[in-house]
Amino acid sequence: MDGLEIAEGVLLPWSALTERAVRSPGPGGQNVNKVATAIELRADLGALEGLSEAARLRLQQARDRRLLDDGTMVIQAHRYRSTERNRADARLRLASFVRRFLTAPKPRVATRPTQGSKRRRLESKRARGQIKKLRQSKGDID
Repeated sequence: MDGLEIAEGVLLPWSALTERAVRSPGPGGQNVNKVATAIELRADLGALEGLSEAARLRLQQARDRRLLDDGTMVIQAHRYRSTERNRADARLRLASFVRRFLTAPKPRVATRPTQGSKRRRLESKRARGQIKKLRQSKGDID
């Protein structure tokens, strides 16, 4: 395989990926200051092959803090203690992120409230008003 397979027919070449081992944040025992087990994965999403123009446009318009202005995605993986598991986790998260944009979102269909729901809402408002009216003082009689 000459790249990371995102989905059927969608591939990200290995040349578009840059992985760097960095020190993992948080507690970790004796190895925390010596071993770089976290992975910082940088992926050039412009190099994706087999992506439709609509999906590419949706991906470019995505609002995600991990997505840089130049189309590079930066993923920090430090969930596991091993470098290999963190590398696999970063690649899996990258693939699942891109996969979300392969299908178009379902358009929202505007609906109207039913007659029954309108009636129930107005009845509850009237009942609430009655409760509040009963709480009011009738005025002080001297």
